[in-house]
Amino acid sequence: MKKIDLVFRTVGERTSQIALDLAIKNIQPRQVHIIENVKPFAHAVQQMLKMNYDCDFVVFMDADCLIMENMSPFLTSNSLPYVDCYVLDKFRGHIHCGVHITRIDVIREMQAIKVPDNDAKYVLRPESRTRALALKKLKLKKAFKKFNIIHDFFQFYHHIFAKCALRELRSRQDYHQAKLTICQEDWGRQEKDLDFLVAKYGVNYARKYISKQASQPEIARFIENLPIIALRELKQMNILEKAPLTLAETIEFSSKIIIQRPMISKKMKVFGIGLSRTGTKSLTMALNMLGINVVHYPDDETILQDLMAAKYDFSILNDYDGITDITVAPFYSQLDKLFPDSKFILTVRNKSCWLKSLEAHWSKRSAFDFDPSNETKMQIRRLLRAAVYGTYSFNEDRMA
Repeated sequence: MKKIDLVFRTVGERTSQIALDLAIKNIQPRQVHIIENVKPFAHAVQQMLKMNYDCDFVVFMDADCLIMENMSPFLTSNSLPYVDCYVLDKFRGHIHCGVHITRIDVIREMQAIKVPDNDAKYVLRPESRTRALALKKLKLKKAFKKFNIIHDFFQFYHHIFAKCALRELRSRQDYHQAKLTICQEDWGRQEKDLDFLVAKYGVNYARKYISKQASQPEIARFIENLPIIALRELKQMNILEKAPLTLAETIEFSSKIIIQRPMISKKMKVFGIGLSRTGTKSLTMALNMLGINVVHYPDDETILQDLMAAKYDFSILNDYDGITDITVAPFYSQLDKLFPDSKFILTVRNKSCWLKSLEAHWSKRSAFDFDPSNETKMQIRRLLRAAVYGTYSFNEDRMA
């Protein structure tokens, strides 16, 4: 029986007590660790990494998440190093955040990570950045799974303001900025719900007062002061805070939005067989949002051994619903025989755009590396490039 611990992080969210009760019921942890009112979030991350865990897995979760289904069957059978949970977020739809299932070896590596000074990614996402560095060091990948979890519903107005101001800072790349803009357009259509007005105000406040050229220390100070800023701004807007939350309110709401997940049989898998740079990573994200747990271009030792042995019922498919990118693109006929109920998705792209993108991609990724720690990745890269393209380096005439 796997030993599961729960780390519950709260800064006084309106859902805190109900979220904790539901988490204990639906995770059934051996031990519960509570991190309470530790701000900013980077300090909470540091505190959780100082704990001496005696377990197989830790579920890290925030008090703005309400777990509405029994996760125990998955937790007791799971062996994946890290699983990010897809939730239904009030402001952004289906996203992965808030609940993180982490194997103990990944946690040990996170505890050993020394984050560089003024690391921009750490300032904005301290937990995610530390975990990403640990997974990279261990040469492991994250997995995704959808559960019936609702996120950021029922929250206090001042928390919504602060969260959305932080969301704006985290969304300053073109792609994420576009996504946030689309969300804001939707918020504008929800005139009867004050949550969306406050959310929009929080985003606009961050845009107004923190420039895109702001230094990392300036951004860090702004994040640390967000709770005070939120209370001050809401007072100026004459917005009164919400009353305490009741369990009946959450149960009534959740019964209306039970999250449906597709049924995947052992003989049914989903494979993205498009070439690299045709949107295979976006396809992976979309499938995971639908609850179909696929992995993009796996490149670990097990995959290498399976490829070398022509074992196309890849071992990784014991834990995943499918694979995307050139790992499977050349082998679709074999996969169709091994998994006869499967779905194959071919992503395509304008040829000239694809060639330009692939050339830029390959220019940064040689098929050879003298670092012994990268040998497995290099062997997989050479094997698949030879199988799919017939060359180790970019050749426009051949690929056209």
